[in-house]
Amino acid sequence: MLTRLLLSMAAVVSSAADECSAPAGQLAGRLVVITGASRGVGAELARTFASEGAMVVVNYFQSKEKAETVVAEIGEQALAVYGDVRVKADMDALVATAEAHFGAKVSVLVNNALQSYKFDPTSASASLKTVSWESIDAQMRGTVQGAVNAAQACLPSFEATKYGKIVNVGTNLVYNPVVTYYDYSAAKAALVSVTRNLAAELGPLGVRVNLVAGGLLERTDASSLTTDEVFGYVAGATPLRKTTTVEDFATACVFFAAPASDAVTGQSLSVDGGLTMP
Repeated sequence: MLTRLLLSMAAVVSSAADECSAPAGQLAGRLVVITGASRGVGAELARTFASEGAMVVVNYFQSKEKAETVVAEIGEQALAVYGDVRVKADMDALVATAEAHFGAKVSVLVNNALQSYKFDPTSASASLKTVSWESIDAQMRGTVQGAVNAAQACLPSFEATKYGKIVNVGTNLVYNPVVTYYDYSAAKAALVSVTRNLAAELGPLGVRVNLVAGGLLERTDASSLTTDEVFGYVAGATPLRKTTTVEDFATACVFFAAPASDAVTGQSLSVDGGLTMP
């Protein structure tokens, strides 16, 4: 009798231990592809999503070592995978690699990849007199072509499971051009349209598509040339009197990937301390 009791207690303890060791969080069991996740905002998104239980694909283009560093920080829940978002075949291969590795279908796509860019208010792209079509076209390819390629690559997985989430990373400069970055803002404005079209078409398939518009994030590689005066101006203009951190932004993105937002699609949310209010 005592032996049976002890065995029963051991089984309970073992079961509890298994439950504790299993990933927990809002994204537990989800396979998430994050494009451009080797550094900056993308790396923070990867860490934050993993902390919510997700299996995370850390996509990189040129920064392999940085991507592998992010994966090492996260552990077995993460996988670094090369891919140029501008090349459809790369995105197809990325999804296939991820699903084979984790044994699961992709259920969340975060379109974060950014064509190489520096937020420099003195740059040629910040003035109508000097902005070039070449720079606008480059941003369009990185942002819009990249998002479409990645969404197309994930679509068969979404169709198979009748469920999916796409989170597009935008900018509040579309709504409030504090600095007139013509090339960057034009591409992100187009991404708003892509978001709404995807939401309208894919909704019947059970796929939700939303955009999170970041404010000036402190401080990332892309904003390394942004002056303290600009940071101070933006902070002073927000109701919260502060600029947004990458941690703030990544946490907000979790909402659109999690079940809590299952009734939300086609929306654009500014995460900027209230600087822009639609």
